[in-house]
Amino acid sequence: MSEFDEPGKTAAGKSGEPGKAAVGEPGGPGKPASGEFGRVGQAVGEFGGSGTGAAGAWVKSERQVERERVRRSHARRSASIATVSTIVFIVLVVSIVTNSPGWPRVQETFFNPDEFVKALPDVLKGFLLNIKIFLIAEPLILVVGLLVALARGITKPAFFPIRALATLYTDVFRGVPTILVIYLIGFGLPALRLQGIPTDLVTLAIIALTLSYGAYVAEVFRSGIESIHPSQVAAARSLGLSHIKTVRFVVLPQATRRVVPPLLNDFVSLQKDTALVSTIGPLEALRQAQIHVASTFNYTPYLVAALLFILLTIPLARFTDHLAARTRRRRGA
Repeated sequence: MSEFDEPGKTAAGKSGEPGKAAVGEPGGPGKPASGEFGRVGQAVGEFGGSGTGAAGAWVKSERQVERERVRRSHARRSASIATVSTIVFIVLVVSIVTNSPGWPRVQETFFNPDEFVKALPDVLKGFLLNIKIFLIAEPLILVVGLLVALARGITKPAFFPIRALATLYTDVFRGVPTILVIYLIGFGLPALRLQGIPTDLVTLAIIALTLSYGAYVAEVFRSGIESIHPSQVAAARSLGLSHIKTVRFVVLPQATRRVVPPLLNDFVSLQKDTALVSTIGPLEALRQAQIHVASTFNYTPYLVAALLFILLTIPLARFTDHLAARTRRRRGA
């Protein structure tokens, strides 16, 4: 009988005593031999991973520390190069513009400090009306867009007229320029002289913007709804959820999360297009600037209005970029 066949002995030739490891003396049950542990730690360190310290704490390997140092160095160098190139570009543009022959005339017409100070209070007051129109129109647009998107998704034959009407609405209002919609609503509705038709110019402007942007937002919502895989709907229906509950609790939450960045882009455009309501008379920022320009023949008030719109739209645009980048990181892109 060989030593592998002797009772009470392991395959490695060691006696089957309790508390001894099958391979190697130093380790007990569940403990590797010290030599094996050292070789594993050495291998992990060689491939740039991390190991454990004397007290079992997680410690970065030298390779990983060096890699992070190189990355920080590259990031600092890239930031420095970008900063220097930006400064050089700005200085070059400013020098070209200020040294041009017509710069004194342009400076007097568009960058007059006295006219800037005079126009700022009135333009700022009108800009508050722009913000008011934006804040009222935005939730209305979301509601209209979502309802139209859901209507276009109905497949039952009995609801074909609703689906056709929703399709016609999106086709018409996406095809007509927003300024024409404002003209048609602002001057056309009061001309009907029907009971209950609003005559307030701000209200008419909000209705026009809602109709125009509702068509764009409806398509954004519809694309988000159609991006949900059919297996999600099938799984919800197999659990006993009705079609309405499936749309409400399964489809819409996922679709809304996917379309947040494009929705915010539409709202950036909406904030700018609130200036178009000046064509029917409300005294918003652009209209206030026009009044000052008509009395002084100086275009600096337009610069005031432009700066106010920039101060509002840029943070919203950067927030949109942040959400889009976070969505890409979640998807592993």
